[in-house]
Amino acid sequence: MTGAQRWLIRFSALAPALWLGACATTPPPPAQAANDVLFHAIGLVGTPYRWGGNTPQSGFDCSGLVDYVFRTSAGVVLPRRSGEIADVDAPRIKTDRLAPGDLLFFGSRRHVNHVAIYVGEGRFVHAPNAGGTVRLDQLDGDYWRTHFLYAKRVLEWHAPANAVAAD
Repeated sequence: MTGAQRWLIRFSALAPALWLGACATTPPPPAQAANDVLFHAIGLVGTPYRWGGNTPQSGFDCSGLVDYVFRTSAGVVLPRRSGEIADVDAPRIKTDRLAPGDLLFFGSRRHVNHVAIYVGEGRFVHAPNAGGTVRLDQLDGDYWRTHFLYAKRVLEWHAPANAVAAD
């Protein structure tokens, strides 16, 4: 059993308590949508990184992973690039109010260049770099802590893809 699988089993037992215990001015994401996003994202751990990739078959870059998981799990269609996803009209969330399914934005000097999906317990799923794979990382790791910009909660703020009018 891999570390990610062990963590998923342990987290599964804690997830209901995390959702029930969260109290914030911005409510946590709808439980079922957050749960679907969480488990789908974790299930993609180990998928190869590929710049411009947006499917499990082709591999993922960070924004391709986020869009694929949100679109297929929650019906939420997001822009294709991390900076554009960061511009989505959704509330910013303080780190002490993060809930599974929130999006994390990383970069430098307020310029977003990476996006990830928060899964709880200070961990997130992302497609980090060429030659790597989709993986779980700790938000308090040296690199991620110093490059973290902000988080947003998009699940409750955007209609499912099938509810959006076609152009």
